[in-house]
Amino acid sequence: MAQKSQEKGVTGPAPVVDEPGRVRNVVVVGHSGAGKTTLVEALLEVTGTVGRAGAVTEGTTVCDHDPAAVRQQRSVALACAPVMHAGVKVNLLDSPGYADFVGELRAGLRAADAALFVVGAVDGMDAATVTLWEECASVGMPRAVAVTRLDHQRADFDETVALCQRVFGDNVLPLYLPMLGDDGVSTVGLMGLITQRVFDYSEGYPPQVREPDPQHLPAIEEARDELIEGIIAESEDETLMDRYLGGEEIEVSVLIEDLERAVARGHFYPVVPVCAETGVGLDALLEVLTAAFPSPLEHDLPVITGVDGSPRPPLTCDPQGPLVAEVVKTTIDRHVGRVSLVRVFSGTLRPDLTVHVSGHGMIERGHPDHDADERIAHVYSPLGATLREVPYCVAGDICAITKSGSAETGDTISTKEQPLLIAPWEMPEPLLPVAIVAATRADEDALAKNLSRLVAGDPTMRLERNAETHQLVLWCMGEAHADVVLDRLRGGGVELQTEPVRVALRETFTAASKGHGRHVKQSGGHGQYAVCDIEVEPLPPGAGFEFVDKVVGGAVPHNYIASVEKGVRAQMERGLVAGYPVVDLRVTLFDGKAHSVDSSDAAFQTAGALALRDAADKGQVTLLEPVDEITIRISDSFVGAVMSDMSGRRGRVLGTEPDETGERTLIRAEVPATELVRYAVELRSMTSGAGTFRRSFIRYEPMPTHLADQASAAHLARTGH
Repeated sequence: MAQKSQEKGVTGPAPVVDEPGRVRNVVVVGHSGAGKTTLVEALLEVTGTVGRAGAVTEGTTVCDHDPAAVRQQRSVALACAPVMHAGVKVNLLDSPGYADFVGELRAGLRAADAALFVVGAVDGMDAATVTLWEECASVGMPRAVAVTRLDHQRADFDETVALCQRVFGDNVLPLYLPMLGDDGVSTVGLMGLITQRVFDYSEGYPPQVREPDPQHLPAIEEARDELIEGIIAESEDETLMDRYLGGEEIEVSVLIEDLERAVARGHFYPVVPVCAETGVGLDALLEVLTAAFPSPLEHDLPVITGVDGSPRPPLTCDPQGPLVAEVVKTTIDRHVGRVSLVRVFSGTLRPDLTVHVSGHGMIERGHPDHDADERIAHVYSPLGATLREVPYCVAGDICAITKSGSAETGDTISTKEQPLLIAPWEMPEPLLPVAIVAATRADEDALAKNLSRLVAGDPTMRLERNAETHQLVLWCMGEAHADVVLDRLRGGGVELQTEPVRVALRETFTAASKGHGRHVKQSGGHGQYAVCDIEVEPLPPGAGFEFVDKVVGGAVPHNYIASVEKGVRAQMERGLVAGYPVVDLRVTLFDGKAHSVDSSDAAFQTAGALALRDAADKGQVTLLEPVDEITIRISDSFVGAVMSDMSGRRGRVLGTEPDETGERTLIRAEVPATELVRYAVELRSMTSGAGTFRRSFIRYEPMPTHLADQASAAHLARTGH
């Protein structure tokens, strides 16, 4: 991950701040293709952080340094890009826009104190962006909107603002209007609504500031009135609205002060038109980021406890306080090793400091609880893949550390003397399974090593070694996420293939049956002799297994009764028709034969297994499939399509209801797990990327005959028996 500065055109040393009031942590969000990475690149250039902006199409941007991002020409991982403006350090956290990489987005939200929503002026926005806005609103995160791609011939700023107001709600108002050039298409400047000044970029960046032309005044006045009313409505000065409505001219300084206060509190959402390619609006956007967005001092900090769960006093963003930091992202670089992006919430992180690294509460994702004391050798300021060493990182700032032996995404870093634990943030459940197989025995070791690295850095991926299907399954967020994970494994030198995911089924008897097991062999010396007769009866679902001894007259010696049961149980584990465990039956041993010399424990185990197989051949054995209860969360407009699709999956809809926000609908249904293997992909396709669902196992049910026959045939093809 570490690179020489000149490789990315980095200019100057890394920015270092001494107090949290000079830091702004901003996550840049929006749908894929809106221009987030291009905008960040332009901000890096105009602030002098890099000498020349890179291009997504050329794979030369600071933030999209991952090989998968370069190949796909879209962000697949969170990246940090700090810039300095007006003495303030702005940590820009460029997040992927595609829904599969929501884990990276959640990490960015955790590290940030405000969110910049990037909306293209050409194609609007997707439903996932609307959902994210609501999520930010639920926690009161300050937000602003940057309308990008103004240079496109189909760009429509007014319609884009109207769209934002419709879907984002009230108080989404522009601070500037774009000014078109003589050709009537290109954007050459901005018209400031508060200052009533024109910022002319026709001769380049920075702009020339001048009075507006007469033809611009009507548009400025109309939009200005709406903006001022919105600002005053959020003002703490209750007399301001009356004064304004009475015709008094409110001072610009008062308006700006009230605007900045309302934005920092998450009550007002300014819209800034920008064009990354020409530099239009970049200075205006930087002003919003530094002057209006809150510093870490104004943002609530996460709850902390002792590593044993004991309560601790709330944190304060104090560089002199106890060290509490969080690993918001971990990556593995083949040259540097483990690189951890760290948000410091309290205290100051310094090189040569021995810290306590603690991770708890992620066992179900394949992350065992762990605690370790480690020495921080160096502290870096990350700029995409470039690591620039810094002397310290104060509370509120973001840095990177390397070569930690145990740090994983979500871990807490605290002092060795006072170990603490930050409450984990909510991560979405991966719902797309991908079964992988190493190509050779040598690849199996490399696969295990690379998987441990990936799991350490990606809490949205879950690794499962299914003991029943004997498959290694990666649970991913979607196809794009799976593609990136597989690419990273192959990039680590692992040859692997994927195979169809098999759902763990069960087998059971549907009717009573009798079975005869005879195991008689004589090959010189002691032979093998065991005969047993059993009766098999189905039990109610969930009843388990019962073994009953009804042998009379010692036909089967008492010491071999347990051997028969052991053989029956072993055969139940191996399955009878498709290789899946047999459940819910009663086996009664009622007769048999033994030999005084040749009978043995092993012989009666074999006979017991043969008897169960014989009963299966004579009786009726069916397959049981797991049924899950799923809860689907979608917009009302997709309810019909999802309900129709559910019936095609043999699902039973249990009911619908509004979600907690009242903005979406929850559909509860029971669906066979075999129908949900690719549902994460298919639901996203049906709902334009905005549908989500949760699932939980509830019971097993008989599988339809034609599907059971297919499963049995597949088992025969796989195993040959």
